[in-house]
Amino acid sequence: MNRVVVTGMGAVTPIGNDVPTFWESLKAGVCGIGPITKFDTTDYKVKVAAEVKDFDPLQYMEHSDVRKYDVFCQYALAAATQAVEESGIRGTLPPERIGTYFGSGIGGIGTFAQEQQSLLEKGPRRVSPFFIPALIINMAGGLIAIKYDFQGASLPSVTACATGNNAIGEAYRAIRHGYLDAVLAGGAEAAIIPIGVAGFSNMKALSTSEDPKAACMPFDARRNGFVMGEGAGALMLEEYEHAKKRGAKIYGEICGYGVTCDAHHITAPHPEAIGGSKALKMAYDEAGGDKMDPKKIYINAHGTSTPLNDSSETLAIKKGLGEEAARQCMVSSTKSMTGHMLGAAGAVEAIASLLALKEDLVPPTIGYEEPDPQCDLDYVPGKARKAPVELALSASLGFGGHNAYLAFRKA
Repeated sequence: MNRVVVTGMGAVTPIGNDVPTFWESLKAGVCGIGPITKFDTTDYKVKVAAEVKDFDPLQYMEHSDVRKYDVFCQYALAAATQAVEESGIRGTLPPERIGTYFGSGIGGIGTFAQEQQSLLEKGPRRVSPFFIPALIINMAGGLIAIKYDFQGASLPSVTACATGNNAIGEAYRAIRHGYLDAVLAGGAEAAIIPIGVAGFSNMKALSTSEDPKAACMPFDARRNGFVMGEGAGALMLEEYEHAKKRGAKIYGEICGYGVTCDAHHITAPHPEAIGGSKALKMAYDEAGGDKMDPKKIYINAHGTSTPLNDSSETLAIKKGLGEEAARQCMVSSTKSMTGHMLGAAGAVEAIASLLALKEDLVPPTIGYEEPDPQCDLDYVPGKARKAPVELALSASLGFGGHNAYLAFRKA
């Protein structure tokens, strides 16, 4: 079996539009949540979101392309460009040996809403010929592959909020088993629009707090819903010997992947955390976690700040690792700073996990003040913690019962 490492990373997030800025913000506990500026929220119960700020697509594409691409594709291309350029992978492998596993939870919902409005107001002849290419989720990966001539498999993971982790995990398996030598993997999302916020709000999934610092409080007893985020994360995965031979910078090694389905409910996690705990244990066991000191294990939790998720996820960690080990691990939710980036969350949180491992520094869960008896692990509240990290586990769970865990270690 091949070993798989990460040799390049890119990010567009509510707390920074490149990896160094994103990471410094995480370490400093910067909150990327604020009043929604993209539309008038007068008639909405939900007033805050974690929007990407000061993003300039012209850094990554031509002006004519900006008009044709949905915002989620623009974010995807930006993050992918950062990752590919940093990796130095181009020209080192035949194009057919490099794949693109890049997905989204919702895709071009902004384009859909815009073109539906054009149809209603101006008629069918005024619907853009670029409507369908801008809408479909696979186009993010397609555009990345076209830009860099990656001729290997291009497979978009579409598993709601588990999308990023599934994209990375399936890319890991493709390289591990020799189907590809490198894969650009990740996810992107841009759903902070009127219909997107209204839909999540009416299913009572979103926080209605108008205070940005009290809206997303993972594992806190006062939590009352998640905060929508947006952006993209991209990682260049590469076969270890190839990366080593060409002298590539290596962030860390992917050493485990677990994926299950609750097969229980369209939105709610299983009350006994059966699927989540199994996915965690699969990644943990593949990584040899039982041979490691649990005090040196960091879990980047899904941690959405919803009542059901956070208690269920706490139970999943206890069941997956065993209660004694679970209580010694460090757990945090970076969504407390980025909001929930939906299909981009897993990829961005994988980046955070790798950097925590590389720097032996665990990002905090900000806003955590009032303990919940059902959430009783070490959530690294308030401030980042300098501590040795030998294994990082990153969790992503999605509507439909999707559970996906990734495991990382130093290479």
